[in-house]
Amino acid sequence: MFALQFSQYGPPDVLTVADAEEPHAGPDEIRITVRAAGVTPSDGKLRSGVFHRFLPLDLPHIPGVDAAGIVDEIGDGVTGVAIGDAVFGVVDVADLGGAAAEFAVLTAWAAKPDALSWEQAGGAAANVETATRVLNALGVTTGTTLLIEGAAGGVGTVTVQLAIARGATVIGTTGRHNHEFLAGLGATPTTYGPGLIERVTALAPDGVDAVLDAAGSGSLPDLVAIAGDANRVVSVADLNAHEHGVRLSHSGPGNTDEPGYAGLAVAAALATEGRFTVPLHAVLPLGDGAKAHELSATGHARGKIVLSVP
Repeated sequence: MFALQFSQYGPPDVLTVADAEEPHAGPDEIRITVRAAGVTPSDGKLRSGVFHRFLPLDLPHIPGVDAAGIVDEIGDGVTGVAIGDAVFGVVDVADLGGAAAEFAVLTAWAAKPDALSWEQAGGAAANVETATRVLNALGVTTGTTLLIEGAAGGVGTVTVQLAIARGATVIGTTGRHNHEFLAGLGATPTTYGPGLIERVTALAPDGVDAVLDAAGSGSLPDLVAIAGDANRVVSVADLNAHEHGVRLSHSGPGNTDEPGYAGLAVAAALATEGRFTVPLHAVLPLGDGAKAHELSATGHARGKIVLSVP
């Protein structure tokens, strides 16, 4: 099969489309012919070698943890899905990749709703899993006031919508140019940076119940102050979160939070109801994987970056 891959750590231009060994569905897994695959910030960190000391890869490595496509193999023990079904989902987290290819093996999935395009579905699953995991960890429910730092990115835009569907009130930080966009998703926007505590206090005079740091911009001291307790803050982006008493939640090895796979079917149902979408920052062909990683590395994507697979 063909796949986007890298054989050495380095900048985005180490990525190339080349032949790779074809994977097959094992027990409790399905294989899909990939139509679109998402790009996450972690993909770039793995490629650059930043995570090498504690997450070494077997090279060559195929990046990508979520994808959408057509089921073409079904492993033992799998029920409720058939060859030819359209689905979206995530790969085995222990593999740290494998989605940006002609074929991908999924360990968690849901039926692709007609309301989402292939590109939207291909970029949905990882962020839905992350958002669901964090919302559960923070106990977000009806009446919760949630602050999201970095609310216009891939994780942020999905978390906003899933939190609102739970009955929460959401305040989200983003650049001023994204305020109208964020308000359109149902959040109350505010700017990040100096003065954040005062701005959030004005918007939520009764206080904030929970905080998600999806930006990793060094704002955790302010976020803890806003929440009033480090236990009410979760980061998915700041590797130094523990220095502030904040839990770093992730889907890879060593994760202590319950995975949010159940959120995939929830998001699909909400999309069918017109209550969930996946904003896309850019859709690029698989051969432009390097450009996709460059865009992701800027940290300024509004929504998800997705690779289309021919």
